[in-house]
Amino acid sequence: MNRRYILPGIIVAIIAGFLFGGFLPVAAKSSALLGEILLNLLMMVVVPLVLLSIISGITSLGNIRSLGKIGRRTIIYYIATTGISVLAGIILVNIIQPGRGISTGERHAEMNYRISGDEVNTLHITGGKLGKTGYSRNYRVLLLDQDIMGSIKTVSGTSITVTGWEERDPAQRFHVVREDGQRKSFTLQQGSLVPVESRLRHSGTGVAVSLPPPSEISRGKQGDVSEILKEVLIGNPEEGREGLIPRNIFNAMIRMDFLGLIFFAIVFGIALSVLGEKNKTAVEVIAVLNDAVHRLVEWIMYIVPIGIFGIISSRIGAAGGFSGFLPELIALAKYVFTVLLGLSFHGLIVLPLLLYLFIRKNPFTYMARMLPALLNAFSTASSSATLPLTMEAVEKENGVSEKVSSFVLPIGATINMDGTALYEAVAALFIAQVYGIELGASAQTVIFLTATLAAIGAAGIPEAGLITMVIVLKAVGLPVEGIGLLLTIDWLLDRFRTTVNVWGDSVGAGIIDSLDRQHP
Repeated sequence: MNRRYILPGIIVAIIAGFLFGGFLPVAAKSSALLGEILLNLLMMVVVPLVLLSIISGITSLGNIRSLGKIGRRTIIYYIATTGISVLAGIILVNIIQPGRGISTGERHAEMNYRISGDEVNTLHITGGKLGKTGYSRNYRVLLLDQDIMGSIKTVSGTSITVTGWEERDPAQRFHVVREDGQRKSFTLQQGSLVPVESRLRHSGTGVAVSLPPPSEISRGKQGDVSEILKEVLIGNPEEGREGLIPRNIFNAMIRMDFLGLIFFAIVFGIALSVLGEKNKTAVEVIAVLNDAVHRLVEWIMYIVPIGIFGIISSRIGAAGGFSGFLPELIALAKYVFTVLLGLSFHGLIVLPLLLYLFIRKNPFTYMARMLPALLNAFSTASSSATLPLTMEAVEKENGVSEKVSSFVLPIGATINMDGTALYEAVAALFIAQVYGIELGASAQTVIFLTATLAAIGAAGIPEAGLITMVIVLKAVGLPVEGIGLLLTIDWLLDRFRTTVNVWGDSVGAGIIDSLDRQHP
């Protein structure tokens, strides 16, 4: 395939993937293998690409003082743009108020019900109607007269399918995971464990639908910003996660903890540079290996459209096609609109304006040349997996020097998460609004700081923002359970914020390259 056909191929793949997954969801699930192959190929080359690119870039600088200038400019740019994006998100969510008026639960004590199904997991409402919550799949149903609850799986009219029934009192609840992965709940009665399903009455009166309440853990204690810094710097040894200063570089490679890999590559590159003439052979070997990895990337680009088709179609299919996904999207429309408006403002106004001010070129021409990388970012939702394509487009299409791109882009794929930081700020305030929790200026300042810092520590992998979201919520004592509200549409928003992340990296490379040429 000629390189000029790659961009049209990606566009066709995205459209075909949405249509195939939307109209034939069952068949589309089987295409997941195509996407997994592409992701594996891209992730296969990311670790050697990051290490070799950074080391090769540093050793090619000649004067090691140049690294200090590029490094300072890179960090200042990334922190500044991330802060701008978070501030924009906070302002928008306060103006639009997407969480206002959304109920955290609706009680229907007068409603009758009956239970049926092979595993007694289908509840039929016979004495009334469920009110519109907009978040049916994230709620739980309570049988008030039996003091039993079930997590909602699907809702259809007056029928609710649950994943299983449990006692409402956690102290009286026991769980067993079967060999097939299903969890069964038991209650203690007269010294014996009795399956919850076996003691269900199959009819009764009194149904409530609600979100899980805020737990004591998530609401009782606010987090400490110093804990976030500790997580970023040294990671979490108990979970085997490395931070900026890795304890085990090979563990960082296996887990793809890129902060540690970048730190090691920078320090190793500096050490190699100061060896003088003795480093000549090693530098030449690293440069050749770096060229070989770039050639691998060129080969992988030829199958990118096929993999993207598999990723998009299987993800839409897993969501139940258009009939399963669109109702959830509509229910969260105001929240989705707020996130996309913020991302659009940052990606189409702030970043292009910065690019124009610094390099005095048409930013949208620059963007058009980045489209293969940006569309890949949208499809894979991974800035790390997109890094090979980002470097290709920045260097070959936009003329950024390899010296700058090999340093700026790997760091950006790890710490520059403009879209993720904006999303986390918006989501945190959205959850506060849903639960009716008022956050003043001081609490929103904490969200600003923690969203910025947590985004730096976010991995460049799909839906990593949900993981760092916990840090932001705990920082101001918001209910972690509120994340459940976002799960049904997070996979889609993740693609938009990843695209903004990659676009921000690309703009940064262009700006820093321009500064390096003007003020070396």
